[in-house]
Amino acid sequence: MTKKSRSSQSSKRTFIITFTVLALIIGGAAWISTASSASTTAPVIVSQRITPLEYQNEFGDGTPHLLIDVRTPQEFTSGHIQNAINISVETLQARLDEVPGGSPVVVYCRSGNRSASAAQILTENGYQQVYDLGGIRDWVAQGLPIQ
Repeated sequence: MTKKSRSSQSSKRTFIITFTVLALIIGGAAWISTASSASTTAPVIVSQRITPLEYQNEFGDGTPHLLIDVRTPQEFTSGHIQNAINISVETLQARLDEVPGGSPVVVYCRSGNRSASAAQILTENGYQQVYDLGGIRDWVAQGLPIQ
């Protein structure tokens, strides 16, 4: 083999090694960028289930919060928890401007199904302190008053 052939093979080998190293560096940088951007996405916000006793302990002393009865207006007038406002789950999305952000929001319904839906609507719209009290049935079963 001549010097020129060895030199040509050596140049090709150097080019391949350099190309491979650059490809690995660029690929690694892209992977790190993707991994870091995935970890900096906003955390998923979920509502918390709260029992009537926990509600009394947390908010019974007048701690600022908004209590929303998400049943129908007819159900609301038949009896509701003191200081609750009525925004039915069917109208909640359209009435979000009535729900201030920045303070806890507690939702309840009759049995807990609609309150779970309401809590999901609130969290999907950026509310961060959302509590699902479940159903007013549980409230009454524990001997707590309604109006």
